[in-house]
Amino acid sequence: MEREEQQSENSLHTIAIILLCCGAVKMLHLLGVITVEDKADDDLEMTMVCHRPEGLDQLEAQTNFSKRELQVLYRGFKNECPSGVVNEDTFKQIYSQFFPHGDASTYAHYLFNAFDSAHTGSIKFEDFVTALSILLRGSVTEKLQWTFNLYDINRDGYINKEEMTDIVRAIYDMMGKYTYPVLKTDAPKQHVDAFFQKMDKNRDGVVTLDEFILSCQEDENIMRSLQLFENVI
Repeated sequence: MEREEQQSENSLHTIAIILLCCGAVKMLHLLGVITVEDKADDDLEMTMVCHRPEGLDQLEAQTNFSKRELQVLYRGFKNECPSGVVNEDTFKQIYSQFFPHGDASTYAHYLFNAFDSAHTGSIKFEDFVTALSILLRGSVTEKLQWTFNLYDINRDGYINKEEMTDIVRAIYDMMGKYTYPVLKTDAPKQHVDAFFQKMDKNRDGVVTLDEFILSCQEDENIMRSLQLFENVI
């Protein structure tokens, strides 16, 4: 029984990471990035927008994308978001399209806050490509640190049981009728207890970044899930 609960928890955490990356990939598809045809001489079009992104050279230095890839990303971003910024309501509307059988609003709220690293209440192109660069092409440590920050809802440097319960419930809500195993009343608590049993190494009731990274690196399924979307663009 304990082994089954551990496997269930590992599966949920792996699914959470896959959903995170899958959502980023689907957003690329929505923006037309994956299927777009490049034009050799295109440059960033910066007219008629409320926010103008940093220069390509600076963004190229700060991310794992080439100048050509940044041009394509910006074209798609501006087509979907002509103002150059995305507020939370728009982000939720976009993200909810990826999970039509569930309610993705709560998870999208947490995800929006993770993208909005400067806490401005909006996501700029720089925020978007910086997060995307980490999720798709960052090192294992960078990806896990970004995921930890997503789970650390109150941004105090620790994941507590209340935060993890909120994340687990948000994932279940987002998956909707496709949740597996079928959600039972006490399922979130079981997942959270298993999560802390695995990751709270010193049993102090919270999970630190170091504990989170170490525990994930010990899990082959989580490590494989982090590599799934590295070559989508």
